[in-house]
Amino acid sequence: MEKVRCLIIGGGPAGYTAAIYASRAALGPVLYEGMEPGGQLTTTTVVENFPSYPDGVDANALMADMRKQAVRLGADIRSGAITAADLSQRPFRLTLDSGDVIEAEALIIATGATARYLGLPSEQKFRGLGVSACATCDGFFYRRKDVAVVGGGDTACEEATYLAGICNKVYMIVRRDVLRASVAMQDKVKATPNIEILWNCNTREVLGDSSGVTGARLERKDGEVFDIAIDGFFLAIGHNPQSALFSQWVNTDAEGYIITDGRTSHTNVEGVFAAGDVQDPRYRQAITAAASGCRAALDAEKFLMQ
Repeated sequence: MEKVRCLIIGGGPAGYTAAIYASRAALGPVLYEGMEPGGQLTTTTVVENFPSYPDGVDANALMADMRKQAVRLGADIRSGAITAADLSQRPFRLTLDSGDVIEAEALIIATGATARYLGLPSEQKFRGLGVSACATCDGFFYRRKDVAVVGGGDTACEEATYLAGICNKVYMIVRRDVLRASVAMQDKVKATPNIEILWNCNTREVLGDSSGVTGARLERKDGEVFDIAIDGFFLAIGHNPQSALFSQWVNTDAEGYIITDGRTSHTNVEGVFAAGDVQDPRYRQAITAAASGCRAALDAEKFLMQ
């Protein structure tokens, strides 16, 4: 059985940044990247809003650079996924998909969250080619163009109003005849002239060609089928934090996000820390995930020094 001082689970911006800081603190971090090395960011193309890249940067190249930096500083980054966890006592016992068991004195959970999609084949076909689950990340590419946002909650309203500030027209595709968002957000959407709400509609298909998304085929509850011409198709129907493996031990909110103590990365289990989208239901940005990875490593360092 292998024993390590600091184990990091997750290979996105939070996990890689935690590995960078933990390496510099001589914690000998071991990081398992899981099933999606690089995290959610690798599902997009160019990242325009990460500091120090004035011309933008390819998302996969950005994550590859983070990984290389962590390795150069001494992090042991491995492929493989954690399939079981026992956090009842220290050292914590984690089981790998290979069947091996690893013990850790400190654990940083940076497993991220995955956006919810509609499950349409055409949606997956154009993922990264006009289909996105993050308006803040990708809205810049659709300036003065027409786009659609799927959803009727606060997140969808926030995404729609954000996009309305940079896009020509924003359709909101809402499957009911009411919005689930707060009254304030509803009022904001209804007061924005270039947002059009398409009530009682479901998406049947995302339309496109070799250049990307060109439209969406919708169906109303009364059976009417019609197409809209758009360049961007944004999902705003929620995220699934990847916390189920640890929820027996660490506290989570109603949506499954790991609860941390104030501005720290501490969970309710001493020696277990959470970073990135798995504990962030609000911002979900690469830069905020990286920052929380930094906090987690510093918290783990302090904990191990005690």
